[in-house]
Amino acid sequence: MESVVGREPEIRILNDAMQSTDAELIAVYGRRRVGKTFLVRQVLGSRFLMEITGLHNGTLQQQLENFSLVLRKYFPDVVLPLIFQSWLQAFDALTACIAPQINKKKMVIFFDELPWMHTRKSGFLPAFENFWNSWACRQKNIAVVICGSAASWMLDRIVRNKGGLHNRITRRIRLLPFTLQETEKYLKSRGVKLDRFQVLQLYMVMGGIPQYLKEIQPGRSSIQNIDRICFSKDGLLKTEFDDLFHALFEKAGRHIDIVKVLANKPTGLMRNEIIRQATLKTGGTATQLLTELEESGFITSTIPYDKKNKDSVYRLSDEYSLFYIKFILPNRKETGKGTWNRLVESASWKSWSGYAFESICLKHVGSVKRALGIEGVYTVTSAWYRRGTKLTDGAQIDLLIDRSDRCINICEMKFSGEIFEITKAYATNLEKKVSVFRREVNPKKTLFLTMITTYGVKENAYKTNLVENELTMDALFE
Repeated sequence: MESVVGREPEIRILNDAMQSTDAELIAVYGRRRVGKTFLVRQVLGSRFLMEITGLHNGTLQQQLENFSLVLRKYFPDVVLPLIFQSWLQAFDALTACIAPQINKKKMVIFFDELPWMHTRKSGFLPAFENFWNSWACRQKNIAVVICGSAASWMLDRIVRNKGGLHNRITRRIRLLPFTLQETEKYLKSRGVKLDRFQVLQLYMVMGGIPQYLKEIQPGRSSIQNIDRICFSKDGLLKTEFDDLFHALFEKAGRHIDIVKVLANKPTGLMRNEIIRQATLKTGGTATQLLTELEESGFITSTIPYDKKNKDSVYRLSDEYSLFYIKFILPNRKETGKGTWNRLVESASWKSWSGYAFESICLKHVGSVKRALGIEGVYTVTSAWYRRGTKLTDGAQIDLLIDRSDRCINICEMKFSGEIFEITKAYATNLEKKVSVFRREVNPKKTLFLTMITTYGVKENAYKTNLVENELTMDALFE
């Protein structure tokens, strides 16, 4: 049986729940294919009393019939109707089935893809609330695990519920994609032996999504695997994009519009710029769409240094979505071997790889801090930019680490297939960037220019004069 890689904090939460002497209502949420169901099954599967999965786009009648079929499978000695007339009846039957089974030890009822069961005007959520509040919450030997890929729905309707489930969730797990370290371990556990540069390339395309990484075949290079998974006729990621968004969002077209707009501006856009370019309605609609995308892990918002909440900048942070829009979508009519091998020679690849590497560095700031030896120092991370005018130069810094010890790391992130060299022109750009930041912000702190590259920075006079800290991609794996 395949074992769980990483996920130590999440495993601890689930195991602690099984050791408690109280009823447990555990919410597990995260984007599609991130491994939620696998985690719950591997850790708690031996204690399952029942597992049921909602039907995607199923009608109320189909959901109720499915519930009846599952109950009859797990409790064959109980006489049950072929289909229930309401969710209240269904949960009443569930109570009757499980009550005799929880006398000796704590058992698990697992609702997978719970949002799919809540069809419009079905009465599912009130019935579930009644099941928990009127009976299950008093059973010390029961743990109800509810899981869903629609992260925004799980947060709004379950975790932050203001009705019958208000403050009823006992534990919550937001399952995130693998880090680079976990990705490396996962690939090794599957017999994939690649150096870190190739693992990094795979991560830049598909992120740390276990189901995508599962497609990688041993004995093949990153280019060969990307070619097959993303550009072959039957490759999983060739058509995954639309399936992914339509499975998560009821009206996915507007979410996709936002993602496409942000894909064309990797450095990010402010809310009003997104509204204008994606032709969205202002007000609550745009806010809801952005929140849903952020809670589902597709975009990330940051407040630039010396700015306020209203100045938040949104970036597309899902690696696969960016790669799909930049390369798979424009080349979807091309199939067969060699497609990706040809594309990696293009100018668009160089531009994309730089932004993709920056995005990965931003996700691994904790690793960067450890490598710099400042993990014990209170820090605030942000970006900073100034638009140029006729009289002053503009500048942009994608990662600032503002430290409580009166220092700031100005981080420059550069992806390269070899040792990176600071040229005279690039050195001038770096000096200008630091100078503009010091002049415009005047932080009264020591500034450390920090280079984060794949293989390091070539020794020369420019490096000696400018760079205080240097990290390679190895730091991101630690």
